[in-house]
Amino acid sequence: MSVEFRANRVALQTIVRKEVRRFMRIWPQTLLPPAITMVLYFVIFGNLIGRQIGDMGGFSYMEYIVPGLIMMSVITNSYGNVVSSFFGTKFHRSIEELMVSPTSPHVILVGFVTGGVLRGLAVALIVTALSLFFTRLQVHNIAVTVLVILLAATIFSLCGFINAVYARNFDDISIIPTFVLTPLTYLGGVFYSISMLPSFWQTVSMGNPILHMVNAFRYGILGVSDIHIGIAMALMVLAAVVLYTVSLQLLKRGIGMRQ
Repeated sequence: MSVEFRANRVALQTIVRKEVRRFMRIWPQTLLPPAITMVLYFVIFGNLIGRQIGDMGGFSYMEYIVPGLIMMSVITNSYGNVVSSFFGTKFHRSIEELMVSPTSPHVILVGFVTGGVLRGLAVALIVTALSLFFTRLQVHNIAVTVLVILLAATIFSLCGFINAVYARNFDDISIIPTFVLTPLTYLGGVFYSISMLPSFWQTVSMGNPILHMVNAFRYGILGVSDIHIGIAMALMVLAAVVLYTVSLQLLKRGIGMRQ
């Protein structure tokens, strides 16, 4: 085992440990709010409104929306963890120490992304446990379920990283979640099947990447989907590769970090 490999391994472990301790230390701000929000969704949409809607896709409305709500929590928390953490590192100029160190850019990027993925998974576990108080949850395909949630968490962690790179102040890290991420999430089939839409809007909805993630995850849990699972998985893998490549190039060039 080379010295460089050992050094990068220690650096990766350190970054990941720092990221995990960061969101665990302030769990009332990172883990509790999404749990409370999801319980409200379960009560209001699942119980109250769901009784009026009835079944959807052969399942009760509560069962139908649970996978989408889990995916929503993964997306927002994976994104939010990386964008706030990396921007904070930029703001306090501690990123400069990493940039001039012999630590590989791959290690730096993977470390921050892993922190976002772990927070997304932690919130997903909490939301899943809470959903069991409201409905019976089954798993149709465990492999698809795990792969989709890992890909989604990775994709939005990378998106959060790119946002943090270009952000110049704390206001900039809230623009994308507010004006892009939230609308795409609510229009991503979390609360409805796109089969309910006119054909034109079904076609338009296919351009929403979150729709593919939500439906792929719903297939893993319930075994039903509005889209072709193979296409959804391929698009997610492609998105992860492209975003990783872009993020790595931004990090190597030091864009947005020497201000």
